Amino acid sequence: MAKYDKADLERRMHGAVESLKHDLAGLRTGRANAALLDPVTVEVYGAQMPLNQVASISVPEPRMITVQVWDKANVGPVDKAIRSAGLGLNPIVDGQMMRLPIPEMTQERRKELSKLAGQYAEKARVAVRNVRRDGMDGLKQDENKKEISEDERKRHETEVQKLTDSTIAEIDAAASAKEKEILG
Repeated sequence: MAKYDKADLERRMHGAVESLKHDLAGLRTGRANAALLDPVTVEVYGAQMPLNQVASISVPEPRMITVQVWDKANVGPVDKAIRSAGLGLNPIVDGQMMRLPIPEMTQERRKELSKLAGQYAEKARVAVRNVRRDGMDGLKQDENKKEISEDERKRHETEVQKLTDSTIAEIDAAASAKEKEILG
């Protein structure tokens, strides 16, 4: 059974990019974005649930997010969850509707978020390099077991390297776009 599986390596590298994009979407820029509330979980009905399963989230204007809580009993827990999520947002409660004004960001906060975006990108690069290493190790094992020739191993190693380079380029592009957006 061959260890090398190009489709698996592609899937795992793509997973690292998707994970990075999800992490970056949660970083607050000066603009309202519904993805900002993705990490928020609310304790309702005795369980932790994602905010989007107990309320509708919309962005009516560039610096405002609205949260329409479906069940009146959940307004308090939702308010508490948003305040304690560390996003720096203070909901204004109006019945079952909450308005979340997005405050202007300070230059210091922008630098912090930009640095955090860089850390997320580095984490994704490391994940991709680990997948690359697994692929290269698999190729060497296949060659040692005489399942592939040295030429095949070298050809596949070139494919793995190309895949790694293009994935890392995608990571760098996503991170630099986010840093530009944050630094305004």
